Amino acid sequence: MHMKNSRFWLSSIISAALLFSIFTSLPVAQAAGVLPDWAKSATIYEVNMRQYTKAGTFNAFSASLPRLKTLGVKILWLMPVQPISKLNRKGTLGSPYSIADYKGINPEYGSDADFAALVKKAHDLGFKIILDWVANHSGWDNPWTANKDWYHTDSSGKIISPNSDWTDVAWLNYENADMRTAMFDAMSYWVKKFDIDGFRADVASGPPVSFWEEANKKLQAIKPLFMLAEDQNNTDLLNNAFVTNYNWNLLGTMNAIAKGSKNKVDFEIEASHLILNYPAGSFPMNFITNHDENSWNGTEFQRLGKGVEAFSALYFTYPGVPLIYSGQETGNTKQIAFFEKDLIPALTKANSISDFYSKLISLKNRNTALWNDSTAPLEPLDGSNKEVIAYQRTLGKDKVITILNISGVSQKVTLKIGTLAGTYKLLTSGKKGTLAKSTFLTLKPWQYEVYSTN
Repeated sequence: MHMKNSRFWLSSIISAALLFSIFTSLPVAQAAGVLPDWAKSATIYEVNMRQYTKAGTFNAFSASLPRLKTLGVKILWLMPVQPISKLNRKGTLGSPYSIADYKGINPEYGSDADFAALVKKAHDLGFKIILDWVANHSGWDNPWTANKDWYHTDSSGKIISPNSDWTDVAWLNYENADMRTAMFDAMSYWVKKFDIDGFRADVASGPPVSFWEEANKKLQAIKPLFMLAEDQNNTDLLNNAFVTNYNWNLLGTMNAIAKGSKNKVDFEIEASHLILNYPAGSFPMNFITNHDENSWNGTEFQRLGKGVEAFSALYFTYPGVPLIYSGQETGNTKQIAFFEKDLIPALTKANSISDFYSKLISLKNRNTALWNDSTAPLEPLDGSNKEVIAYQRTLGKDKVITILNISGVSQKVTLKIGTLAGTYKLLTSGKKGTLAKSTFLTLKPWQYEVYSTN
């Protein structure tokens, strides 16, 4: 049995190495998506407006902007700000993704003037604003429902939901040209009137790729926008519409590693898929939590346990753009109700966890190898332990080496550093540290370190 497992482990290592060798030699298509200059090193911060403050308003949230500026995030993703449909709503307050008016403001959050003031204040402080956009479906009392041919219907002509669970929304039909025109008009309205800087597209795989490509072309003609797709399966969305999408696969791998059902080899195989799945110029959005993960699958502490900081170091140094969700930066351990008022605790002051994420954001900003559009691949470092993930990313003089013990017990590992040997800055302490060509390490449970030249 021991010999059989050893052979399997050796075979897995060889397979992972071959995957990287093969994939890095393949030609990669060039995406035509737009990445504004201001987004190249930016970290995204998702704002759950309803749950952010006791008041749950734009004005109340604006008081947190200086704190978020100190944290270092650049792009503020606002969950939908439009009025929520009352017909067929779930829970007391309904889902923000059940839109009653595509050009309206949810009165619970404030007025048009309040929203405009928030955007201006954010811009004045150096932030960019992207708005959550729900193009796949609307609320049941949206005025658009008066046009039945704008929606999918059953055999009796009754408007239907996208699936049996989403009973609070009506499924839009993109075969209707008038509806598509109205959707283009609504999206451009927010760019022209409020000067927002991009969109996060909810259920991006619902509408056809052709709609998103046409919308992106028209919207980018107004101003350079950052376009994020809630999708990972349809890579065609990255060719001419979106510049980034969700990295659910990485999240799933991290969750499985935390449970002990996956290890270093699984991570390296997953990382190798980047070469095949992403057109050059596009990249994934990496995360350990967001509004859906927190509400439906549990907090990052419930899923990742004591590995939260180690996995955070991983996803911040992984190719792509990192996301921080409301409360993550202060260590929120509460699973937030989705359809009710459920305040995220401890969001008013920074703490040691905020300092940790601020260090990661600063690390990313300083090292071009980690920028969102970086061409620096993730290259595994040869090591002797399947419970230790180690990889490097290099671009010019910028070199970043990440080492993680992905288990709850101490691990010993010998890493072949080779030509990367030298003196680096340590993320955890800010001090200098040296890596030899062959480095032996003893790592405590879930211990991690990031070595960087900057």
